[in-house]
Amino acid sequence: MINFEHHEMLRNLAAAVEQIAKDHMRPFTREVDEHEHSNPEQYIKTMYEVLKMTGGAMNSPVMGAKQEGEKKRRTGNVTSVCFVEKLAWGDCGMYLATPMPLLGGAAVGAAGTPEQKAHFLKRFQEGEPKWAAMAITEPGSGSDSGSIQTTAELDGEEWVLNGEKIFVTAGKRSVQESEGFVVVWATVDRKAGRAGIKPFLVDHHTPGMTVTKLEKKHGIRCSDTAVIVFENCRIPKANLLGSAGVKPSATATGFKGAMATFDATRPPVAASAVGVGRASLEYTQEYLAARGVKPRYGINKNKLTATERDLMRMEAKVKASWLLTLKAAWMSDIGEPNNLEASECKCLAGRDMVWVCQKAVELLGPEGYSRKHLVEKWMRDSKIGDIYEGTQNIQKLVVARRIFGYSREQLA
Repeated sequence: MINFEHHEMLRNLAAAVEQIAKDHMRPFTREVDEHEHSNPEQYIKTMYEVLKMTGGAMNSPVMGAKQEGEKKRRTGNVTSVCFVEKLAWGDCGMYLATPMPLLGGAAVGAAGTPEQKAHFLKRFQEGEPKWAAMAITEPGSGSDSGSIQTTAELDGEEWVLNGEKIFVTAGKRSVQESEGFVVVWATVDRKAGRAGIKPFLVDHHTPGMTVTKLEKKHGIRCSDTAVIVFENCRIPKANLLGSAGVKPSATATGFKGAMATFDATRPPVAASAVGVGRASLEYTQEYLAARGVKPRYGINKNKLTATERDLMRMEAKVKASWLLTLKAAWMSDIGEPNNLEASECKCLAGRDMVWVCQKAVELLGPEGYSRKHLVEKWMRDSKIGDIYEGTQNIQKLVVARRIFGYSREQLA
């Protein structure tokens, strides 16, 4: 049975992260929002040192994976979502600027060889701040990852990549501003469909890889969201994640295995949405309490004011999303399949935290829409949780297939 009580070490680490969010994120949240793509240098340096000291405890869900011969239960995924929620409470855009492997590291951890893990992940424990990214989305391929057009052709001992990727989170920081890397999804055989799509590891500053644009966004403005073009970009043959074979496979080396990476990364995305929602909830509670409006718990709901009911609903939605996120992370830690729960928590948190943040703006009245208060920013930031790592409708499809036992072909 799941236990929602955290062990002492996690509580202590979480308290330290919460202090960082209070001291190094929240005071600068308006500044980074108004200066899009700016680098919060002090935060980046502070977090990188923290991550190195803690052994990368929150670098990615795979960092807490069980080592060979280790029998202790993993806690890496629960640790990750706890940290992410607190950092997103501080500022979601700054959290996405945290120097860590992010999605790229999750892919290497899920499908990489020991040599690949050592080469690409060890670097995050030393030297200057680094980032890693995942490049999947293309101008003509969004939610349908199976329609990827970027190609990878084997030429002797090298793969040659050609194509364009868009909406790459931390793209510029990963490949141009640090000694990081990006995981690029490309097809080795278009006729093979999804079975021909493979992830490739592209190191920083590789010739033929160019960052051509940074998107100007509705929210999370501190996060760099890049367009990356690959023109005859050559990488070593060993930089393929998994097997080069194109036969359909249920193993971690095929398209299905690569997609399973999202079962580990969707709970942290849900956690970031919860962090933004909790920030809006707490701010609204404090604002209204200062004006004499506090929910009266334990009485008939028909005797409550509309504002009291709204506050209670906001609180219930934040707690429900958080508990489901913890469950999905916990299942991954104990080795249980969590494909259903990962999509459920991403879907619920992505949808409901948008509602919570919008309601916060409404409850503050005209002032809620002004830049005098942060609730309007959190409303803008919240929407991304409903979009990236699979839109709400994609998550609903995954959930429905799991519950009713349908295949992708039966329910698309």
